[in-house]
Amino acid sequence: MAYNLNDLKQRMQKTIASLKDELGGLRTGRASATLLEPVTVDAYGSRTPLSQVATVTVPEPRMLSVQVWDRSLANAVEKAIRDSGLGLNPMGEGQIIRVPLPELNEQRRKELSKVAHNYAEAARVAVRHIRRDGMDALKKAEKDGDMSQDDVKKQSELVQKATDEMVSEIDTIVAQKEKEIMQV
Repeated sequence: MAYNLNDLKQRMQKTIASLKDELGGLRTGRASATLLEPVTVDAYGSRTPLSQVATVTVPEPRMLSVQVWDRSLANAVEKAIRDSGLGLNPMGEGQIIRVPLPELNEQRRKELSKVAHNYAEAARVAVRHIRRDGMDALKKAEKDGDMSQDDVKKQSELVQKATDEMVSEIDTIVAQKEKEIMQV
């Protein structure tokens, strides 16, 4: 692997984007259309993402509304939401399915906060692996004679600086999410 600082930064950014997606699926006190993104429906003989068979809207702070495009899939969508493990109890009304969000109790909020921290730790580890890849590439470049020792030292400092920035960004993102989760 050849050393490229921009490539390493892009890989770190992808890790952060992935973290944001994972955290988007965690429930906070407010309704969010992204809550149902991980739900898949048995439609037309295969598992299909909910977003490909229905539109999810947020008419009220504690209510999601799912507009199913094909009336024959309404029961399958309702079942998929119920079985998703999100602790939701949808109510079907023809093509529209209402999904009330129950109040989060203190214990559930703490569990969600722990899950958020686990996601953040996994992202930090991924960023550190990317840093290690960069450092290995620098050592190889030095060994092969493609880069001087001084250049390797400067570049490794830049890789470490990028890593520190990304870890700091991860910490900020998870702190914001925890604040949302714990908000009553």
